[in-house]
Amino acid sequence: MNPSAHVDRPLFVDTRGQMPPMWPRRAVFFANLLALFFGNEEQTRVLSEEVGELDSYSARLIPILNILFEGPDNVLVVERKPDPALCRYLSEDLGLELPYICVLPHEQYTRLGKLIASRPDVPLSELLDADDPLVSISASSGNTWADGYVTDEVLPRLADRLGCRTISSTNASQAGNNKGLLQKFLVEQNLPTVATEFAGGPDEIAGCARSLHSQGFDSAVVRSQIGASGVGMMKLSRLGDVDSLAEVPAYFFHEGPCLVQGWLSPGRLGVEQIRSPSTQLFLDEANVYAFDMTEQILSEHNIHEGNESPPPYLDEMPGLREETMRQAERVGRWLHETGYRGTASIDWLVVEREGRAEPEVYVCEINARVTGATYPSLLAKHFHPHGAWLLRNLRLSHPITASELLKTLEEKGHLFHLGSRRGVLPLNFNFGSDGLVHKGQFICIGDDSQECRRFLQLAENDMPGGWTADRD
Repeated sequence: MNPSAHVDRPLFVDTRGQMPPMWPRRAVFFANLLALFFGNEEQTRVLSEEVGELDSYSARLIPILNILFEGPDNVLVVERKPDPALCRYLSEDLGLELPYICVLPHEQYTRLGKLIASRPDVPLSELLDADDPLVSISASSGNTWADGYVTDEVLPRLADRLGCRTISSTNASQAGNNKGLLQKFLVEQNLPTVATEFAGGPDEIAGCARSLHSQGFDSAVVRSQIGASGVGMMKLSRLGDVDSLAEVPAYFFHEGPCLVQGWLSPGRLGVEQIRSPSTQLFLDEANVYAFDMTEQILSEHNIHEGNESPPPYLDEMPGLREETMRQAERVGRWLHETGYRGTASIDWLVVEREGRAEPEVYVCEINARVTGATYPSLLAKHFHPHGAWLLRNLRLSHPITASELLKTLEEKGHLFHLGSRRGVLPLNFNFGSDGLVHKGQFICIGDDSQECRRFLQLAENDMPGGWTADRD
């Protein structure tokens, strides 16, 4: 059965925090992080410049790929050779079975895609060097599926030459990440939406600003239909003075009209508190599973810096979980109908207003891919199914080697080990040109959120000079 085929009314399953059954299949996963914007080259360039150390982000998949796919013999194609010290920790100390790792930089990935398109009848083995690892993958692919962060136009070409099927089509992957399509669905279904205008080009932004200002908004956010990690999102202030508005870059309109949405913030329009939870999903051929709920940790510019599960305020707001699950069922089924399959997240906007007993709950966006919360959720539930976890993206004040970092956490007694159920688990390291760890993603695991926060503080004290929060 084609996993992208339409399935009538998929079953929505709220696992209440327990792991759903993942893919019972072997996979070749291309960590094509720089394909997130489906050919929007200018937006991709901005992502590379703003995030930094981007080629080492793909190693985040190393510890979870064999949890996401049962295999056997899964293959992970990364953009940079992973750090051996971290791999030893993951396999020897944590007992994780790691996938076979193949290195394919993004430039070679896109070049190979173009080469395949121009020579459609030539076997992959004739397009590559004889010792290229992809040749051995092609020879042994068998009943194997190809997947990636997104299914861009290159991935199906490679999958076909490898003798694999893709889990999602390019159209399904692109539609599942499209904020404009989601917004139209929410309106059609009479689900709550934030005040939204559509701008077909930079010259229409002023008109959208005037409309939102007339509705009481002083600020707005412009969002391209496809974006990630704050790229493709821009805040506009002082909507009453349209001549002072910053110019929106042309690449925002690559997918079509941008969303221009009223910016909700405490102190205006009766808003007292804004919260940003996220629901983690897994979609297979017949089901939509909601398996974790987190609070997103956002910067002052609303850029993702980490996640915490469970949200610390969830018990104080008894109706919130019920409402998010009500909407998640409808939105999750819409995502399923696009043909998308795999892990995803629904990001929420929870608004508490003066004089209202219940908060307003809005779907903010869907990220139809392995997200920044997928890694910690799968790992934490693997090691401590009923515990809590906290992920932070942290930039070290003084870069050090991966071995030194692991040794420091070990000597202080804070490094997570198999069977300990608590501690700091380094998920991935991001390296600078000097070969040192400049940034990393760290999961704090414990019995409850308070213990997770304590480990984060201890780990910060462990590092020379400490660290600062950074974007995912």
